[in-house]
Amino acid sequence: MKIVHVANFYGPNSGGIKTTLHELGKGYQSYGHEFIYIVPGINKVEEITPSGRKITLPGVALPQSGGYRIIRNNNELKKVLQQLNPDRLEVSDRFTLLSLGPWARLQGIPTVAFSHETLRGLVDRFLPILPSLIKRKIVSWHNRKLSLSFDHVVATTEFASQEFKEIAIQNLINIPLGVDLQTFRPELRSEELRNTLLKGSHVLLVHCGRMSAEKEPKRSIDALEILLNKGIKARLVYVGTGPLWHKLRKQASGLPVDFLGYVADRNRVAQILASADLSIAPGPLETFCLAALESLASGTPVIASSSSAVGEFLIHRHHHPAGAVASDNRFAFTAAIQHVLKRPKMRITAREVAESLPWDATVRSMLMLHGALEVQPDLPQLLPLSRLNVA
Repeated sequence: MKIVHVANFYGPNSGGIKTTLHELGKGYQSYGHEFIYIVPGINKVEEITPSGRKITLPGVALPQSGGYRIIRNNNELKKVLQQLNPDRLEVSDRFTLLSLGPWARLQGIPTVAFSHETLRGLVDRFLPILPSLIKRKIVSWHNRKLSLSFDHVVATTEFASQEFKEIAIQNLINIPLGVDLQTFRPELRSEELRNTLLKGSHVLLVHCGRMSAEKEPKRSIDALEILLNKGIKARLVYVGTGPLWHKLRKQASGLPVDFLGYVADRNRVAQILASADLSIAPGPLETFCLAALESLASGTPVIASSSSAVGEFLIHRHHHPAGAVASDNRFAFTAAIQHVLKRPKMRITAREVAESLPWDATVRSMLMLHGALEVQPDLPQLLPLSRLNVA
C-alpha cells in the first residue's frame, strides 16, 4: 500500500508534527508499505530518508512563527498527489489543507485527517472578545466541515476528541501517539551531565518545547522564582526555540535559567530529560504533547496544565500517578512541583506509563484504520474497533 501524508507547520526546528511523521513512516515501512510525506520548505526537493520518500514543496514563511511554513500552492500540491496516485492520504493541518479531503474523494482515495489541536482552545485564546455562543458556532461549524471533508478524523486523546463528540461526529477515531522507548529511557540519566546543568543548584527542572504564546513557556520561569523565594535551590533548563525566545531570555535575566535552544540530537535531549528531576509542560491547549511523553519514557515525572490533555497519560487521579496537573497560574504550578519532588517513586510510574504507548501500537492502529492490517485484539484500548469496517 502507498500511503502519502501531507503536513504543514513542518520545519527544521519543529517538534511533534515532525516526530509523528518520521515515526509513522518508519513504522509503515517496517510492515512493508510505501510511505511518502510532503512538507513545506524553500524549494522543491525530493529525497529518500529513513522515514520514507520526502517531497518538499515551496512554502510561505509564517510571520512570528519561529520559522514555520505552509505549502504555497495547493493546486501544485494536488498535481503532485495526482502523479503519486496514493492508496491512502493522511493530512496534518485541519485549516490550510482542508480542500484535500473533497479532492481526494473525487479521486477515489480514502482519507484521514489528524486533529492535532483543540480548535475550541485556539478560538478562546485568540478571539477572546467574541461572545461564547459565536465561538461555539465557529468551532462546531469547522469541526463538522472537517468531518464531512475526510473519511476519518483522528484525535490522539479524549481531550482532543471532546469537541467532536459534543456534536456527534460519527467518523471520529481515537488513536494515541507513541513514544520512542529506545531513545528515551531512564538508563540515560547521567550524574555528570546533571551536575553540569545544575551549576551548583540542587533541583533540575527542564522545559522542553516550542516557545510560543499558546504554550505559556513563561509559567516555568514564574514557578522557578517562587521556588527560589521559598529557599529551594532550583535551576531551569529550556530545550527548544520559538518566537518568544528573546523575550523569555530577558525575563529570565539574573535567574538560574539556561536556554539550550533547539537540540537536533535526540539522544542528547533524551540524556537531558533523564537527568532532570521533573519536566514542566504548562501549555493549556496541548492535545497530546510528545515532549511530556518523552519525559515520562526517560523516567522523569511531568507537571502539566490541568486544562490540557497531558493529565490523561499522567494518570494524575491514580493512586500512583506519573506526575501532577496544576491550574493555569504560577502558584499552582509551584505547589505541584513541590508535591512531585517529594515523591521519587513517580519515576518508576513515569516509565511504566510510557511503555504502554509504544509507536508500534500507533502504527498498527493506523494500518487497521487503513484496512492494511486485520483488527488485532491486543489493541482494544486504542480504537473503537466496531468502526474499523474499512476496505
